[in-house]
Amino acid sequence: MLKVLKFGGSSLADAAQFRKVADIIKSEKERRYIVASAPGKRFSSDIKITDMLLDCFEHLYDEEYTDTSFTAIENRYREIISDLGLDYSLEEEFKNIRTAFVNHAGRDYFASRGEYLNAKILAKYLDYKFVDAGSCIFFNNDGSLDTEKTNTTISKVLEKYEYAVIPGFYGSMPNGTIKTFSRGGSDITGSLVARAVLADIYENWTDVSGLLMVDPRLVENPKTVSEITYRELRELSYMGATVLHEEAIFPVRKAGIPINIKNTNAPEDKGTMIVSKAITESSENVITGIAGLPGFTAIYIEKDMMNSEVGFTRRVLETLENHNICFEHLPSGIDTMSIVLRSDDIKDFKGNITADIVKKVNPDSITLLDNLALVAVVGRGMISAAGTAAKIFKALADANINIRMIDQGSSELNIIIGVEEKDYIAAIKAIYNKFVNEE
Repeated sequence: MLKVLKFGGSSLADAAQFRKVADIIKSEKERRYIVASAPGKRFSSDIKITDMLLDCFEHLYDEEYTDTSFTAIENRYREIISDLGLDYSLEEEFKNIRTAFVNHAGRDYFASRGEYLNAKILAKYLDYKFVDAGSCIFFNNDGSLDTEKTNTTISKVLEKYEYAVIPGFYGSMPNGTIKTFSRGGSDITGSLVARAVLADIYENWTDVSGLLMVDPRLVENPKTVSEITYRELRELSYMGATVLHEEAIFPVRKAGIPINIKNTNAPEDKGTMIVSKAITESSENVITGIAGLPGFTAIYIEKDMMNSEVGFTRRVLETLENHNICFEHLPSGIDTMSIVLRSDDIKDFKGNITADIVKKVNPDSITLLDNLALVAVVGRGMISAAGTAAKIFKALADANINIRMIDQGSSELNIIIGVEEKDYIAAIKAIYNKFVNEE
């Protein structure tokens, strides 16, 4: 058995959290490779180290401000080292980063130093080997991940060490400069490491005891999901569920490695298992989770006999391609088509897009609907449960919420509902209550 563990920023925010993490790691000898995040918030009004570093970058030309701000960052790390009782110094590293400020190093370099320094401390505290992510995670010139080179290099590097700590969130470009993933990217690092070493389990440790059925900011004390498939999680992550970075799913999914979402502050909790194929054919509830996002625009196109016009859809989508825009959903009927797009993607040229569509397909009518929110109801149990869609629609009708769009994937794994943004939160609450509290 071999386990890769990733610990989030809240799990490594201070010395007390470091001790919890060390106890977790040392409790099982199979926990061999650890991915560390930068220190997160110690209390609600605290500031994450990564945000502090980025603030320094934004004030790069204000030497006095940068000096004061970076001193506060240094002191956070000095405090962790002192409270852990370590005979260890990061002063040389601090000096190097200060020199980088003077030389105006790139934004990604500064953003990555939180993970780099924290992983150094954790490796020292655990007496594990420190492996710099910049030496084994690689990006192409266009900024995309060089997946196979990364996989091969991580595998070769880590086979030399029985135990190691790797900083999350970043890798290197072909010219050696630092490149970061998007925020939350330490999840991706953990997934890449798990795949490279052929881990049996990838444990992702955070401050919640698994994946919740719905955002706890919207619904009070939502249920925890005990088991979820990669496909279900992918749908929920895409629609805003934030326990695990969306891109972190792919490397381990390809290798068939399960992910266990665990709580650093309650390690005895089972958490959520994310698997290729669920042990049970259906979840405890008909639905596995609900997630949603505001900020969409729908283009409604009507034309008689649209279904008989060869190339109609291709010409419409070609218009989006010419504007370098991806569509989110494409529900359609015999004489109608709806294209759902992210509002920010088209805000500067809505008129150009609609005019181009008119030129290409000459519709009977074309209408834009702004201020649309999408709500995804996801669950493998929906396939075998009759009346699921009717139950969703009744929940919304009872809450006096008008449905503006419906889209169901061919796998019957999810149903996407479009509602007005003002009804977005109420829609999620209504669906959750109908499936969970009334069952």
